[in-house]
Amino acid sequence: MAEKPTPPPLKPLSPLDWETLIDDFQYGGPRCRKWTSLYPFPSLLDLLLNALLRKDFSHSLKIQLLLFLEEFSDSLFDHEHQSHFLDRLINTLRIVIQAPVDGVHITFTFKEQLMVSTTSILICLDEFDKFEARYTVKLVEFLLTMINRPNHGVDRHTRAIACECLRELERANPCLFSEIVGHLWGLCQNERTHASQNYILLFMSVIHNIVAQKLNLSILNTSVPMVPFNVPQWLMGSNKEISGLNYKELRRAIAFLLEWPHVMTPCGMMEFMAMILPVAVALELQSSMLKVQFFGMIYSYDPMLCHVVLMMYLHFLDAFDGQEGEISRRLLLISREAQHYLVFRLLAIQWLLGFSKLIFCKEVGKARSVITLCSAFYPNLFDPLALKALKLDLLALCSICVDILRSGGSSQEEVDSVNPVQLFGDSLVCVSSFKWLPPGSTETAVMFRTLHKFVISSSSHSDYDPSTTTYLLDSKIFCTLEGMLVNMMLDGWRLVPVVVAFVDRFLSCKKHSWLGERLLQKFDEHLLPKLRVDYKLISYFPLFDRISENETIPPLRLLELLSNFMFFLVEKHGPDTGMKSWSHGSRVLGICRTMLVHRHSSRLFLRLSRMLAFTCLFYPDLEVRDNARIYLRMLVCIPGKKLRDILKLGDLIHGVSPSSQSSSFYSVQSPRLSQKFKTFRDLSSCIHLERVIPLLVKQFWSLSLSSFGVSNDKPAYLEGVKDSEAPAEENESPESSNTETIPEMGRISQTQEPLRVTDSKIADILNTLRKYFSCIPDFRCMPGLRVKINCSLRLESSNFIRMLGIDTTALSLEEIDALPAIYATVLKFSSSAPYGPIPSYRIPFLLGERYDNNTSQNLSIVPVENGAKEDKFRASVVIELEPREPTPGVVDVHIETNAENGQIIQGQLRGITVGIEDMFLKAIVPPDIAEDAIPRYKLDLFTALWEACGTSSNTGRETFPLKGSKGVAAISGTRSVKLLDTPVASLVQATERHLACYVVGVTGEPLIDIVRGGGIIQNIIWDDTSDASHDPASAANFDTGPLFLTYKDEDTKGGVSSARKRNLGRILILIVLPPRFHLLFQMEVCDVSTLVRIRTDHWPSLAYIDDYLEALYLS
Repeated sequence: MAEKPTPPPLKPLSPLDWETLIDDFQYGGPRCRKWTSLYPFPSLLDLLLNALLRKDFSHSLKIQLLLFLEEFSDSLFDHEHQSHFLDRLINTLRIVIQAPVDGVHITFTFKEQLMVSTTSILICLDEFDKFEARYTVKLVEFLLTMINRPNHGVDRHTRAIACECLRELERANPCLFSEIVGHLWGLCQNERTHASQNYILLFMSVIHNIVAQKLNLSILNTSVPMVPFNVPQWLMGSNKEISGLNYKELRRAIAFLLEWPHVMTPCGMMEFMAMILPVAVALELQSSMLKVQFFGMIYSYDPMLCHVVLMMYLHFLDAFDGQEGEISRRLLLISREAQHYLVFRLLAIQWLLGFSKLIFCKEVGKARSVITLCSAFYPNLFDPLALKALKLDLLALCSICVDILRSGGSSQEEVDSVNPVQLFGDSLVCVSSFKWLPPGSTETAVMFRTLHKFVISSSSHSDYDPSTTTYLLDSKIFCTLEGMLVNMMLDGWRLVPVVVAFVDRFLSCKKHSWLGERLLQKFDEHLLPKLRVDYKLISYFPLFDRISENETIPPLRLLELLSNFMFFLVEKHGPDTGMKSWSHGSRVLGICRTMLVHRHSSRLFLRLSRMLAFTCLFYPDLEVRDNARIYLRMLVCIPGKKLRDILKLGDLIHGVSPSSQSSSFYSVQSPRLSQKFKTFRDLSSCIHLERVIPLLVKQFWSLSLSSFGVSNDKPAYLEGVKDSEAPAEENESPESSNTETIPEMGRISQTQEPLRVTDSKIADILNTLRKYFSCIPDFRCMPGLRVKINCSLRLESSNFIRMLGIDTTALSLEEIDALPAIYATVLKFSSSAPYGPIPSYRIPFLLGERYDNNTSQNLSIVPVENGAKEDKFRASVVIELEPREPTPGVVDVHIETNAENGQIIQGQLRGITVGIEDMFLKAIVPPDIAEDAIPRYKLDLFTALWEACGTSSNTGRETFPLKGSKGVAAISGTRSVKLLDTPVASLVQATERHLACYVVGVTGEPLIDIVRGGGIIQNIIWDDTSDASHDPASAANFDTGPLFLTYKDEDTKGGVSSARKRNLGRILILIVLPPRFHLLFQMEVCDVSTLVRIRTDHWPSLAYIDDYLEALYLS
């Protein structure tokens, strides 16, 4: 029988193969198994160790191989040949460390990374216990040999890395170097380079472990040599000496270590103090030694050093007795330094909060040091909101301290000078902007968070807390809060939902629910009698729901208010009312139903029956009348308990959810039990919505400016858009926007500017702009300019079937061959960017993509060539945006669709990124412009906008009426420049590919010849004259080209410099940015560079133009 032939040796991997292998291992899954099937782990590890010593591999690739070896060491060394490859790894380390540094193949960086990776591998493999520490001994000897050269300046950083490796080995195996600690002390005394910090930390680590393990050994007198290294016997299993510590020598070593803090970085000091503090406690050192040595670091501006002092305070509280005020003042001063990083200022306030609570819990009387600083806790005007919130927490803590000290009989001057109620009112001044900001603003959230802190900070949620609810109800702060909330809701109905959420927070808490009920009682007594009966009353309905649910509040005032509101609806009903009568009447009946469910009908009978009877007789809506009649009959005929059970029936039906706008008897939607409704979290893995044209620049950020006004739809820099008069409906409906409007006559009367004399050129520019802006629609009263993003939707068949949980083994061959499909798909879009309402998109039918060869080898559907036939597996989707601001963003996509088995599927897909190039539109041409005159009109429009965006003295005070309303717009321009080192051929090709439809003119005979030769840019103005009148500032230097830098010895008369100076001409580009802005490019083209002069009337868009131009012309 013939012998089995020996398998051929594996092919060595090239550098490109190694890079691909590393990426595939990082990705995992099938890509990783592809390599492991060809190269088993022992073979792969053999190739990797050989590659580390190859000279044809680059230095960067070797570093990547070491990181790969360290990351996947558990897999690479997990086999029977583990000891063999560990020997090879140690041998490789020996060869590299002993090799001289040539700067190419062997570098200090390579040596350091190899030491770090080898140390990490041995620690992760737990080699010390598996192989009797022989590999650790070899590694330690190499590292000790490396560090045993103090003050050797060439390799000082490598020696520092070796000390860190030894420190990690000491951390993994405590007291590993306990027998050679004397040698380490000597090295610390001799080292004078910056690596001394690492030597000291290594020595400190050994001392710390000796104290922690309570070893009795001599530090000064050591007879064990450093090399060759021997592992301590007790670490190998023998009994260790535990007779006691050598206090004398340990204290001497600590005294030496305390002399070296000045050589340490803040991070090194952090680690040093973390080790020396428990040692000082164990050795019973005087805390004054540490205090004198390290307390001065509290006056530094490094957060790590300040943290070190606070750590020391926690260990030695008695040593810092009487210095609490000094520490508090220092932390407060750090938080008030505006030039510091915000994160450091926030950290200082957090420290001060924790420090104040610590001294308050230790001794109540010491809290006076915090109370004396309460006047400095008030937030400043320009403090960030996060800093204001933390300072308000400090003020709440001061208020608690004052209340507790006063309740204990304290009458010190610093306590009596603080009024908690005044402190509560003054602290809210810094967030008073919530009154005119939207209810969902962060300022509003901080405001109500502060209110909650002041009310219940003195009471915890623990059952053992001695504070009672009566104490909180009788507090002056809570009484002040009640009146504040009532006035807040009377002044602005927009804050009602926020106040309701604030009350719900109390009601949901078991211990503080009485506070919420007390607030509802005050609202019933003081708010309801003052409310006006008009259409704005519906904004208070969420509050009415909470009052109607509470049994402790008499229903008299609420029923009287609802009855008056029903009278008002009957009086105001008319042909223009629309659905208001039905909607408002249904919501009133919903509140009545809530009362019947949560209260005894005997307390409601008289007034509720009168209101329902009036509704049955006079209310204009038929459905509301019928529902009121049903409620009235139930109230009269059915006893209270049975009535409540009947009304609760809708809540007990499984699968039925209440409807917010339903007016049926049970106020619920019809059940949909027959449909299988399911939400999939991994829906984006099988249904993909992708852009047809990818973005040049993938924006992951967006410059968005808050308006700081009432309306969120109007950014602050849109101040040039004004209304001449407000629509009539805005004064009637509470949901309408309160956008500030300026009447046209008032605007004219306010300016009172003298008459100006303009020349014919300025008059032509103004006429052109007025004619142009009259064609731009005003998006506030009519559909604005829209942009469209073309996308495609596709369905992966295999992933979709796997997601539905279909078992393909139980299906017949025909069922397996059939491709899945989805039906009646609805895509809903939303975005946090100002894109306005985005219409949804519907797709009747979408067939899944064909199976790949790996998942279905025996299918009857055979793949064909990729071409037009693949379009039937994709559905085109168009996303229409109506931007309020030309800014990039992300459009979130939600899908609802139906599977073939009738199952309803919904979920979230990956969002579509919107770039600045998606906002590019062509200029609008008035209808009275002839077709052959359009190029001249666009060039004149470019000239007019260029002048308007460049000099505000001519057109900056002019306003231009918009289409569809009496609104007017003004232009406020901004300039910028961009130098592109791009040859003229590449520039023209990129412009033809992406910006051809926006080009309005080309000047310069050489450039005209190049652009015309392409044949893509047409129907524009070709100006072969040498002067360009569109930019007078640069027309005089037409032949010199853009500015450039030269070196002293560079020949500026020939070569590249002369080619760079020769100006070929200009390309003029006009881009419209919705809703009414513009972007103008004047490209001064030379042979090898181009200077782009940019002007725009929307300055935030300049933040994205640099990246776009670089991606367009330099990529």
